Amino acid sequence: MPIEELSGAVQYVMDLIGIFAFALSGAFLAVRKDFDIFGTVILSEAAGLGGGLFRDLVLGITPVAFTDLGYFFTPCVAALIVYFGYRLRHDEKVYEGKPFDISDAAALGLFSVTGTIKALSHGLNSPAAVTLGSASAVGGGVLAYLLALEQPALLRWNRDLYALPAFVGATSVAMLYNSALLNVGTAIGASMFAFGLRLLALRYSWRTPRSQFWRNPFAGMRQQPPPVNPVPDLAPSMQADMATLPSVNDGRSTPPSSATDTVTLRRIDMGPLSRRGDGVQPTTPTPGPDRDPRFLLHWPARRDHDGQDHASPGR
Repeated sequence: MPIEELSGAVQYVMDLIGIFAFALSGAFLAVRKDFDIFGTVILSEAAGLGGGLFRDLVLGITPVAFTDLGYFFTPCVAALIVYFGYRLRHDEKVYEGKPFDISDAAALGLFSVTGTIKALSHGLNSPAAVTLGSASAVGGGVLAYLLALEQPALLRWNRDLYALPAFVGATSVAMLYNSALLNVGTAIGASMFAFGLRLLALRYSWRTPRSQFWRNPFAGMRQQPPPVNPVPDLAPSMQADMATLPSVNDGRSTPPSSATDTVTLRRIDMGPLSRRGDGVQPTTPTPGPDRDPRFLLHWPARRDHDGQDHASPGR
């Protein structure tokens, strides 16, 4: 089947199915974010038509979303189904993301194929067609995430594979086209292959490797700001005055390191405290020599030349 014939009625049907699937994912995202009906429709339109709008603008043609009412009303139907569907809206699986992921994966596979076919039909070479097909497949989801003020899953390493299934589907179409094997059956097979790869990535949590820089757990410490000095800077006149003050160690000799003693700190038993509301007041401290020796702390101290003990909680 020629590429012009394949990019006609067959692509129109596949486009509508992909738009509906992407619109469902956008509507699920809007409901999860607790948007109203207008916000749900807008997010559905953005998710369903965003990738195709970008593709048509790159190809230099009038976007079909503004010339065909089928492209415009399909996201509206998906938004109304999700928004007013009682079971869809209140089912816990919606908030777990399962319908969102499945519909998004189906649209990803369809748009990667239709976008590449349309790019090839307008005379683009294979690398450009694969790039444009992949961009049209992920563009709607990225736009919906941005409108919902969420980071797109396409940019995050800790999310399951998203861009790779679209790239695989677009590459499969380009290879089939160069081998003269592209027809309706192989195009559907390429979209199902991309859809299945996305589902497997969701099922087994396949992800792209993280950057080598962030594999070091202490690498992020290099980006930490220096500690803030709690002591404010003094004026030059105050600094000059501070320089003339005598040191605290002036006239004193440094004690030898061997002149150490032990300072014993005792804990005062406060007695049992009552719970709030039982009417019993807490007991007063009972100082005396009969304290529990388990609460005695022994800290090494140094004895200065004036005979005073200076505790040094070094251990």
